Amino acid sequence: MQLIELLKAALFGVVEGIAEWLPISSTAHLMLLERILPFKGVSEGFVGMFEVVIQLGAILAVVITLWKRIWPFGRDRSGRIRAKKAVWLTWAKVVVACLPLPVVMALDLDELIAGDNLMAIAIALIVVGLLFIVVENLRKGKRSSVRRLSDITFPMAFMIGLCQAVAAVFPGTSRSGATIIGALLMGISRGVAVEFTFILAIPVMFAASAVDLLKMGFALPAGELALLAVGVVTAFAVSMLVIRPLLNYIKKHDFKLFGAYRIALGIVIIAYLLLMR
Repeated sequence: MQLIELLKAALFGVVEGIAEWLPISSTAHLMLLERILPFKGVSEGFVGMFEVVIQLGAILAVVITLWKRIWPFGRDRSGRIRAKKAVWLTWAKVVVACLPLPVVMALDLDELIAGDNLMAIAIALIVVGLLFIVVENLRKGKRSSVRRLSDITFPMAFMIGLCQAVAAVFPGTSRSGATIIGALLMGISRGVAVEFTFILAIPVMFAASAVDLLKMGFALPAGELALLAVGVVTAFAVSMLVIRPLLNYIKKHDFKLFGAYRIALGIVIIAYLLLMR
């Protein structure tokens, strides 16, 4: 495997590690990067699988970062192991939020919508970017009714799951972007919306990675395994650096900056497509 291909894999990992935890669509950024710097000498279907499986690195980072918040067992003052009721309830809500996803994916709408269409991705970037700005303006000066993770209700979790399912069908929407917008509209604070989104990503992205690995049969050439390993490790390292600062940023700022970035990127993509005609 040539060094240049390994460097490409590392760059993909950097992009994944940053974009996965920002509401700017990691899928869109990875697709764009693949158009600019395509892998050479890889088997058919590898790139699509690679872009999904490197999420494992990002997920491992969020598991480590939020471990105390997501591990459902602890010790009391006497040292005995006890169950954390609040954490179990959070995971129950995550399960409810995951329910709409397999139903929507079973409809196989991605072929109808042409998921790898750059114009469709650009439009999704712009639309969701505008939504972020509109939602933030609507919420300006209003106090969030849900300011703790435990205050998210099961119906709220289900609605967040519906937003996630929509994002799965429309590349460029951003899974985190869709769930955060849905949460904000229901009166959930930014910090809680982001934390629930991060926790929700754990089972969803693990499942997506497992499905793609099963499709490839776990039998990859040594060169492709090396690319995958570099991408996963890089995504993990970068995510470890990004997650905490993002959570701290969200506590003090709104999402308008991300909305503006999405709109700008979408316009650049559309301009590029028009010039290439």
